[in-house]
Amino acid sequence: MKSEVLIIGAGLTGLLLAYKLKKSSISFKIIEARSRIGGRIHTILTNDETPIEMGATWIGIQHQELLKVLEELKLPVFEQFMKGTALFESLSTTPPQQIQLPSDQQPSYRIQGGTIALINTLASSLTKKELILNEKITGISYSKNEFEINTANHNYHAHKVVSTVPPMLLVNTIQFNPSLPDNIIEIANNTHTWMGDAIKFGISYKRPFWKENKYSGTVFSNVGPITELYDHSDNRNTKYALKGFLQNEMHLETEKNRKSKVIHQLQKLFGNDALEYTLYKEKIWRKDSNTFKDSQHFIFPHQNNGHSVYQNEFFDDNLFIAGAETAIQFGGYMEGAVKSAQSIYQKLKG
Repeated sequence: MKSEVLIIGAGLTGLLLAYKLKKSSISFKIIEARSRIGGRIHTILTNDETPIEMGATWIGIQHQELLKVLEELKLPVFEQFMKGTALFESLSTTPPQQIQLPSDQQPSYRIQGGTIALINTLASSLTKKELILNEKITGISYSKNEFEINTANHNYHAHKVVSTVPPMLLVNTIQFNPSLPDNIIEIANNTHTWMGDAIKFGISYKRPFWKENKYSGTVFSNVGPITELYDHSDNRNTKYALKGFLQNEMHLETEKNRKSKVIHQLQKLFGNDALEYTLYKEKIWRKDSNTFKDSQHFIFPHQNNGHSVYQNEFFDDNLFIAGAETAIQFGGYMEGAVKSAQSIYQKLKG
């Protein structure tokens, strides 16, 4: 099973790179450890509820390369609802402050149908031989301008390898022969994986009671367990939800306890209407072994994202370390993932 290029990871960087390689008739395979595509783009879709984003969600007008990709793929966006009153909880002993959001703030956007629409569209032209799921790469050997890539069940061969997984995961889960340079291993072990320590949740409702009461759905809290909350209704405003982040230490609680505390906080903020939910979903990214590798020391958000070492190639210029964390600009974000794919594509094409 040989190809010109083997891509590790079917997230945004990997799938966009594959999309570009296919248009240029360069042979490739994507090997993905999960049973799904998307990586840290993970949209939960049900028939009756609005798409709930457990991962990457928002796009800003500064994300020009991502917007160009969406335009090329004919995927429309819609403005994030931010009209009305926001709430700020500074202390548990005082009522939340009500803040009127300014009407002239810079908008952010979401993709119609959920962020997964971008992933599915990029993958739509790939064959089963080009996109392989449920294969976790354990080892990579290099000799004489050729790689052998090992999983539990198969061996693959390629002239070039592009890793799009978070750098810390790459150096701690794949055995390289020969070994990667020490400086790569050191920097990777000190590179923050964006969203790796986040807990996201979404909760659906039959009616948007917050909008009915002139609230935007936006909450910032020092009290918790919810730290941030936003309206998450669909683009047609016919299905309604709230989506937000929980305190990182809440991963130590059971799902039952987290859910109970979330509902209690929402009731305190918005009243008994918050009890009439139809769906509750959450995602603890640190428990996703295909995303997060715990560190023995504290790593600052975005630490070493876009580091100069990731702009180099290895093993005779045949191994590329790509992905959102490696992008010089917008490291960790979807825009960074797009820029990384574009940069690697130009190198492979050249």
